[in-house]
Amino acid sequence: GAALRLYRRVLRLHRALPPALRALGDRYAREEFRRHRGARPGPAINYAEVLQQQISEDKKNLREKTVYGVQLTEEKLNDFRDEQIGQLKELMDEATKPKIKITISKDSESKT
Repeated sequence: GAALRLYRRVLRLHRALPPALRALGDRYAREEFRRHRGARPGPAINYAEVLQQQISEDKKNLREKTVYGVQLTEEKLNDFRDEQIGQLKELMDEATKPKIKITISKDSESKT
């Protein structure tokens, strides 16, 4: 019920993100909603609200590039559990992974 509606809302919000950020966000949201099916929705609701606000600001400021997300202070990071730090590390690794480009040249085509 409510969790599925929230998940759909998050995915709809992701549509307004740049393509690479959208793909990453969709994957992460899918994993998090699966992992925390019975958890309270507070953090996900906060995420959706902040994202909605940032998307609205982005639409108003056509000239400036919007930075999505929230800056985490050292104080906030110190309050995180080890599991949460691990998840942040995984997310950072995924977000900063080099993009692999595949080039197909005419020389590599097989001829029959």
